[in-house]
Amino acid sequence: MSVKPYDDSGSKKEQVRSMFDGIAARYDLLNHLLSMDIDRLWRRRAVRQAAAVAPRRILDVATGTGDLAIALARAFPEAQVTGVDLSAGMLAAARGKIASRGLSERIALAQGDAEHLAWEDGTFDAVTVAFGVRNFGDPERGLRELARVLRPGGRLVVLEFSRPRNRLFRALFECYSRRVLPRIGGLVSRDRRAYEYLPASVAAFPPPAEFLAMLRGAGLHDCAARSQTFGIAQIYTASR
Repeated sequence: MSVKPYDDSGSKKEQVRSMFDGIAARYDLLNHLLSMDIDRLWRRRAVRQAAAVAPRRILDVATGTGDLAIALARAFPEAQVTGVDLSAGMLAAARGKIASRGLSERIALAQGDAEHLAWEDGTFDAVTVAFGVRNFGDPERGLRELARVLRPGGRLVVLEFSRPRNRLFRALFECYSRRVLPRIGGLVSRDRRAYEYLPASVAAFPPPAEFLAMLRGAGLHDCAARSQTFGIAQIYTASR
């Protein structure tokens, strides 16, 4: 099922880009507030998964405002990190954060499309994506591109929301994400529909077993899923 942030006209990709441009200024505030800061813990765990290949060249796809790119640069002082994102607004916010932390020499940013990456085959030791795969216009093509730019033996790490398996917890989570989150997000960002898109995109995202099959279909192996916080999120890992 293809989920679009606003309506059925135009491409999902362009609507997602426009949506994130519009909420970029308030994105970090809302991200941490609405997740009660647990997203920081998930990112730290994702970074630890990348450590398995001692990466020196890292690509962070759908980098947004740069939180994961910054965490990667801090965790791997010898690494060069490249962040790529569709949204110019999100990248502008990322540049400010990266500069304020003195990491501009270590983190390069580029505007680009996950389904048409500009780098040659096997360029990176690790590729990461946090909360971005569900926004790809064509997820299968995007995953093939992520695999393509990984070197043989390199590691892909994907952090993504999922639906909790426990029925009670899933009901509570869905009540929060469908009723509370859009109200708070809409009030602060002045774009309620952007925060209605989040639960809709999570509901449409493949369950872990299906997503693992997609990773294998992209030519990756040693694919695994690690449940986070009662299944609210998953950290997926795979090797080239």
